[in-house]
Amino acid sequence: QLQASGGGLVQAGGSLRLSCAASGRPFSSYAMGWFRQAPGKEREFVAAINWNGGATNYANSVKGRFTISRDNAKNTLYLQMISLKPEDTAVYYCAARGEYSGLLYTREIAYGYWGQGTQVTVSS
Repeated sequence: QLQASGGGLVQAGGSLRLSCAASGRPFSSYAMGWFRQAPGKEREFVAAINWNGGATNYANSVKGRFTISRDNAKNTLYLQMISLKPEDTAVYYCAARGEYSGLLYTREIAYGYWGQGTQVTVSS
């Protein structure tokens, strides 16, 4: 089970940190990622991290502003977001692959477990 939290309303230029608490499976062994879905748009990749945090990948639109990280001792995934823009407004979902791999993944189909989403709204 994945539980995302930390969303909210923030002004442009502001910051938020999303968290995703994992339970019930050995998520510390899984690649994980963040995706987002804006109103009227398809869900899109935001960031991914491999099982031990040694590798990360970001969508071009968030590179340099967002940082994905994980604390396997706490079974928690994070997404630190700074310099937020109105176009970052979306529901943000965390996801976990569901089997061990040393790689990270940017496609939705690679993930077997999804959190419920947390709303991020950036006002201009």
